[in-house]
Amino acid sequence: MKIPRRTLEALPLSICLATSGYIHAQLYVRSYHFIPTIGPSFHWDAAASMAVAVLLLIRNAGVLRILAAGLCLSGLGGFTLSRTVGLFGFTERGWQPSPQAPLSVVAWVAALVLLLVPAIRQFREHQDAGEHVAVGHQ
Repeated sequence: MKIPRRTLEALPLSICLATSGYIHAQLYVRSYHFIPTIGPSFHWDAAASMAVAVLLLIRNAGVLRILAAGLCLSGLGGFTLSRTVGLFGFTERGWQPSPQAPLSVVAWVAALVLLLVPAIRQFREHQDAGEHVAVGHQ
């Protein structure tokens, strides 16, 4: 059975999202479920990350890639806030809980890189095509 190219292209991104989703589900079940606002957000993050990871394997669509970026950026934002000014009264320190905190950050950053590289390549190709058209009209 041959795996479609789009599915193979989405696989690394899906793995990053699923990793983050699994970590958040694990933390929710083990201890975060009792924390007001934060607990449910971990639950929803886990569900959304897993859903987008699976959907990307089915159809590597632009809207799913935007959702993936949003999940990663919101995760990094929540992580940063929880370690600086606090988030809904919740604070953590450093890279705790370990190893989940650093693994989540790595998964989010890797996913953002996987999203940005093709977007930058596509932007450059579009710019190059525009320059060729402009040069051809002179």
